[in-house]
Amino acid sequence: MAAQGRVRSKLDLGTTGGLLLAVGGILGGYYLEHGRAGDLMGASAALIVLGGSLGATLVANPLSLVRRAVRLTGSLLREPADDSAALLETIVDFATRARKAGIVALEQEAMEVEDAFLRKSLTLAVDGVDLQEIRSSMELDMDVVERRWEDAAKVYESAGGFAPTIGIIGAVLGLITVMGDLSDISKVGKGIAAAFVATIYGVGSANLLFLPAGHKLRLRAAAARERQELILEGVCSIAEGLNPKMIRSKLEAYLPARPGPVEKRTSGAAGARRAA
Repeated sequence: MAAQGRVRSKLDLGTTGGLLLAVGGILGGYYLEHGRAGDLMGASAALIVLGGSLGATLVANPLSLVRRAVRLTGSLLREPADDSAALLETIVDFATRARKAGIVALEQEAMEVEDAFLRKSLTLAVDGVDLQEIRSSMELDMDVVERRWEDAAKVYESAGGFAPTIGIIGAVLGLITVMGDLSDISKVGKGIAAAFVATIYGVGSANLLFLPAGHKLRLRAAAARERQELILEGVCSIAEGLNPKMIRSKLEAYLPARPGPVEKRTSGAAGARRAA
């Protein structure tokens, strides 16, 4: 039987590389305009923006949901490996065994499957649960998991909505401090510049961290659901007694798209015409 182990993850180069590219591009352009790094450092501005954004996020969302979103922060830096091909082989192997010896023969193997979603759906099928009931039960599980990811994404998106406004509040507070003492005009310009650092922190954290994080969590939710749809479709096909070859053909639609022979020939012909 095809092994069905834990899904290994790898460093998400899109997240890390994209963040470095964005920050590097912004700072690079700033330095080209002869900006100084010290002018962007502001402990008070960071405290106002981060503290204010976190506080507003806690007001807008339940504490338990915020904690869950924070726990998912690490997953943004790690990208789960695509195991759809291995899942397909595992399901086809189960289908082959069920076709030879009956689906009840999978009872012991179903209990040993590591993937919780596959184990539960396959166990229901082995127990002879009605096909419609299997779909209804597993789709409920899919909806619950997807909603949890979506709720976590909303936490980051709400923080992204608050951060720019909190940054403006920080800038206004800085201007109030500067305007309160105009005895030394030479310090007014520096004070105003420092006041706008909070705005940079607010807009930057929203558009480089919070909003992209929420969007990526939604993509992860969609990918997780597609993986579960592959499993459910495969298990239901086994319960229906479909031919393993037919099951493989159905599930191959969930695999990452690859150029087919027709596409390759077309692109090759186009290249030949360009060369001519």
